[in-house]
Amino acid sequence: MRIGELAAQAGVSVRALRYYEEQRLLHPARSASGQRHYPESAVDRVHLIQQLYAAGLSSRSIVQLMPCVDTGEATPAMLELLLAERDRIERQMGELAEARDRLDTVIASTKVRTCVHQPPRHQPPRHPSSRLTAAAGGPRRRPS
Repeated sequence: MRIGELAAQAGVSVRALRYYEEQRLLHPARSASGQRHYPESAVDRVHLIQQLYAAGLSSRSIVQLMPCVDTGEATPAMLELLLAERDRIERQMGELAEARDRLDTVIASTKVRTCVHQPPRHQPPRHPSSRLTAAAGGPRRRPS
């Protein structure tokens, strides 16, 4: 299938597919005229790439993972990478939970002492020329 077909079937942009290729995540075959051709399995691969990105993995980490995905075998180094990524996500979840708890504290304290918006006091309208005289250093005095 060509790049536009893959983009439509996978629900991504053509630009995203080109980026995945630049990052060595997709490896299309090329026709004599240079057009990209992808196997049907590329749709699943694109979905996997998107899931890994959504999990917060970098393209460098995903590139390291793909050989294991392709062979179905995880090396000890790959397992270590996956565990490290899982630990990173776990830490992020903890940090987000702490941020949420702090926000809940702020929300609770604002509910206790809700501030009522006070409109500004009404001031009589100024004459347009008063702004000009103020900008010029104040009202002019007439000689006596």
